[in-house]
Amino acid sequence: MNGPAYWGIAGYPISHSLTPRLFELVGAKLGLTAQSVYIEANSMDEFETNLNNLQGDIWLSCTAPLKHSPQARLAVSGPEGVNAINQLKLQNGKWTGTSTDGVGFVAACRYIGVEPNGSILRMRGGGSAARAIAAAWAAEGGSIISVEGRRPLVGGSWDSAIISDGEADLAIDLDATAGGGESVVLSAKQQVSISYGEEASKDDFAVIMVAAQHLEAWRRIFAPEKIEEIPSLGYVLNQL
Repeated sequence: MNGPAYWGIAGYPISHSLTPRLFELVGAKLGLTAQSVYIEANSMDEFETNLNNLQGDIWLSCTAPLKHSPQARLAVSGPEGVNAINQLKLQNGKWTGTSTDGVGFVAACRYIGVEPNGSILRMRGGGSAARAIAAAWAAEGGSIISVEGRRPLVGGSWDSAIISDGEADLAIDLDATAGGGESVVLSAKQQVSISYGEEASKDDFAVIMVAAQHLEAWRRIFAPEKIEEIPSLGYVLNQL
């Protein structure tokens, strides 16, 4: 298997992103190399302009504000109900994409000892990450208490998992500003954040989740043919 010409991160802000390092770690384990790139872009126009300077295949993780626009502009589709992507692959001139926010969140929860099945998640927010997490949490048998933030959580495959009240096992504020912004305190046995800054450590939940969702991207679109060789979450975190 040959790797791409480039791999990295796209969106804004991204200077703090661990994604290029994660690509290097996983790639080294699989015997693949590429040039790491940080594609700063506030819009799809800016994203496509920056891509014009890069020739060849490219693997990217995408963050805000690029999670919705690629679907129409690049003709890729996110999971039903989530309607967003956070992973993109350009190979032989054709784009593919997927969302790993939800499955990455579930994997990170299990890594810290929280099993979704039978657990209650109190979640603030209704954006693409919230929808992805709601879908994955519900699919694993968990319940959700939705707290309205900047926008409400719309209906979707998670509807049957929504409850009105209860003692939450875990809480997350998905409206926290990217780059390590503070979260609104929510009632739960434990609260986590998926927003991390340059000072974050491998023990921070946000770092665990970004590594988990990155590994899911390798399994799903970057190198599914090498799924048995993809390293574990614990291995990758210990290498950071």
